[in-house]
Amino acid sequence: MKLYHTGTDVIRDPDISLGRKNADFGPGFYLTPDLEFARRWAGTDAVINEYEFDEADLAVQRFDRDESWFGYIFRNRRGHDTLSADVVIGPIANDTIFETYGIISSGYLSAGDALKLLMIGPEYTQVAIKTEKAAGQLRWIRAEQAAGTGAERRSAEQAEYDAAFAPVIQKILGEELDQE
Repeated sequence: MKLYHTGTDVIRDPDISLGRKNADFGPGFYLTPDLEFARRWAGTDAVINEYEFDEADLAVQRFDRDESWFGYIFRNRRGHDTLSADVVIGPIANDTIFETYGIISSGYLSAGDALKLLMIGPEYTQVAIKTEKAAGQLRWIRAEQAAGTGAERRSAEQAEYDAAFAPVIQKILGEELDQE
């Protein structure tokens, strides 16, 4: 499987210990199989590293955008990764893209309402390499300088997300007000 990692450096040998500990799927080295997503979300002076990944003989956990996925992310955001897997593959929580994490993780919303908010917007896939065994099966192919920042597309996607987010949060807040 081809995977891409966008950052500021060429990374031939990823270090799984350098990532954020409270990321969606816990600590690990994060990639995407979607080259256009990697390009679109690259910042200025970004480098897109391309890898070939062999999943053979690895413990792979796959998630869909559902309650199980939400629960796993919610625990990881608090530093409680209890899953034993070499690789985790599933959707990116849109709040990390669209900056709504505070609302979703505030504690003021039920888990069901928070999940409704995370279901808004496009679905992008992320792959978290979580063990040295899995990192050993990731082969660097090449790196390219990102051609552009994708700012126009990101701006359009943000506007689409905001337009979809507003009525859902209003409905949630309205339902909560009716219950009081």
